[in-house]
Amino acid sequence: MSPEALPPDPFAGDPDDPARSMGALDDHAEITGAGSGDPDGPPLTETDRGEILADLADLAVYQALLSGRGVRGIVVDCADCGEQHFHEWNLLRASLQQLLDEGRMRPHEPAYDPDPAHYVTWEYCRGYADATLADG
Repeated sequence: MSPEALPPDPFAGDPDDPARSMGALDDHAEITGAGSGDPDGPPLTETDRGEILADLADLAVYQALLSGRGVRGIVVDCADCGEQHFHEWNLLRASLQQLLDEGRMRPHEPAYDPDPAHYVTWEYCRGYADATLADG
């Protein structure tokens, strides 16, 4: 996905960007359990890149299996704020692709009034895919 297809960074060029205090890979780690770092830190390692590519491949499978069942994306319990974060399939894909391309994710607007019944955890997706594909 090209950077032009992503929403603009509302803090672009702002030296007080609140994302500076967060790790660049924290959203990725929060969602998938992999890697961590900071926006001014070292570039992604080959291991990080491999994990992100694997996550993108898994995400495509999860969306293919679950979107037809009404699942709109992934929900994450945020350890920092104690709230749930809802990531729609396309936004999560774009964020992971941006992480792969740029080594960081831009801040984005949270889902507006999401229905929690339409989101599942990454672990649920993995288990659902394993069970579904094992039966086939």
